[in-house]
Amino acid sequence: MKKILKNVMASALVVLGAQGALAQGSVSELALYQGPDRQARLVEAAKKENGITVYHSYPALTNVMAAFTKKYGIKTRAWRAGSEAILQRVITESRGNRFEVDIVQNNAPENEAAHREKLLQAVRSPFTAELIPQATPAHGEWVGVTLDVWTAAYNTNRITEAELPKSYEDLQDPKWKGRLGIEANNHGWFGTLLLEMGEERGREIFRNIVATNGISARKGHSLLTTMVASGEVPLALTVYNWNPEQLKAKGAPIKGFTLKPVIAQPSTVALLKKAPNPASAILFYDFIVSEEGQRVLQEFSYVTTHKKLPHPLRDDALRYIDPAKAIDMQNAWLTTFDEMIVKKAK
Repeated sequence: MKKILKNVMASALVVLGAQGALAQGSVSELALYQGPDRQARLVEAAKKENGITVYHSYPALTNVMAAFTKKYGIKTRAWRAGSEAILQRVITESRGNRFEVDIVQNNAPENEAAHREKLLQAVRSPFTAELIPQATPAHGEWVGVTLDVWTAAYNTNRITEAELPKSYEDLQDPKWKGRLGIEANNHGWFGTLLLEMGEERGREIFRNIVATNGISARKGHSLLTTMVASGEVPLALTVYNWNPEQLKAKGAPIKGFTLKPVIAQPSTVALLKKAPNPASAILFYDFIVSEEGQRVLQEFSYVTTHKKLPHPLRDDALRYIDPAKAIDMQNAWLTTFDEMIVKKAK
């Protein structure tokens, strides 16, 4: 009798869409299944679901969602916000027993934090074998779909290519006084950069840069990039590589360049452990890590993680933020960045 009632209740949830098409225990079953009929099983199960809900920070992710819907006929619903807001919402909803989101796209440290909160479900996708090693953590509860590579950017009307610094040491030159900007929340980048440069040497260089030339701290990579394009900030140290490329394509006088060591971190997607539409969500997960989905992201100047889609920035010299270290060192890195850069910003 109990088994019959359980089945009836599960069927009712399918009809009402309250908790998704499948009983909750099937999320892990579907996510970990690797049989030869995996694709067919997912497609069949997805027919009984109600599309997917995606929380994301990338504007261009909607283009991937549109391509996914065109391929499978599965509807997508999106909510976009900043990385910290996304993490907070996922945690808050989980603690309130609200399970509405299926897929979360977020920075690696934020999805690593969601992993620590035990909110994510590992997925054994056949497509992850084609990704670079840095895209797949050992626990498998998120996967890197692109790399956010921090580059510098300059206004081509205000600075010539011949003037560009070749290293961070060059920024100590007084000619850069009043011409520099940085994103105000790049503590992870800064902490990793100091580790790569050598803590003592890196601190000395940036103290000299700030003391000699000052630096303008602006919150938001897109805002900072726009200010470079307008000429208000002639040279920015930390924008995402795709920021200047997208504005340059629209005719803005802006160009990106790199100063070594170049720092990057994966932008990731993850399946929620209590996703209400698991089959559809896993199909989306597969799609975005497949070559087909990765090409959609590549069209918008993102550095993808697919081995068959090379990018000049994705080379052996690239240095990666360790997501776990970024969480453990967050307070220390925040303090260092705030005291050395943000509080002294001009």
